[in-house]
Amino acid sequence: GDTAGAGSAAGIHPKGVMLMFTGIVEEMGTVRRLNQAPNRCELELTASKVLEGTAIGDSIAVNGVCLTVVRMGEDHFTADVMPETLRRSNLGLLKPGSKVNLERAMAADGRFGGHIVAGHIDGTGTIRSMQPEGNAVLVTISAAPELLRYVVEKGSIAIDGVSLTIAYVDNSCFKVSVIPHTGEETILLKKKPGDTVNLECDLIGKYVEKLLLGKAEEEKQTASGGITEAFLAENGFM
Repeated sequence: GDTAGAGSAAGIHPKGVMLMFTGIVEEMGTVRRLNQAPNRCELELTASKVLEGTAIGDSIAVNGVCLTVVRMGEDHFTADVMPETLRRSNLGLLKPGSKVNLERAMAADGRFGGHIVAGHIDGTGTIRSMQPEGNAVLVTISAAPELLRYVVEKGSIAIDGVSLTIAYVDNSCFKVSVIPHTGEETILLKKKPGDTVNLECDLIGKYVEKLLLGKAEEEKQTASGGITEAFLAENGFM
């Protein structure tokens, strides 16, 4: 758990098990307490549905950030949040009474309804506008270029842990259409222009980029007479 920010192990449970979320929010929770210290933060949340079948050590996505349950009661749970996570997500802006999106990690035999979400926040965006469009609301979110490079029209993105389809993207912002059900079951439409949202871009785009960059580097090495199969063989590596 607690996987926001560069360099963290996305979606890896402390026990070493790969975690996955779907971006289908199960319920909205409420912040009961936010106890911040110099090197850690303890977040206590009121919840009900996500506590069903949950045990100490399990993971719950809070506004899309994978956190590990360290204590729990009948109607609440507590999670530790790393300073890096507070800096790189909107969790540091929470206060008692704040509403958050909650989703348990997907069970191995669970039904897959959204897209692959690791609970690793790539960064944050800012709501620019919210415009009614028929029975839906078109939400425009500005984001940094290093995030927008992974945003593709008709592709997927997790906003505060909500799996949504991208309707439009340019070099400064993107837009998603939020249907009434999503608006009622999540915190997204309860926000306003200027508010900060957590963003997790689609994993597939990141993997494709890494593979392509690796291939390009390999071709560059070969073209420049760098490491080749012949070189490895001559030096006893093959």
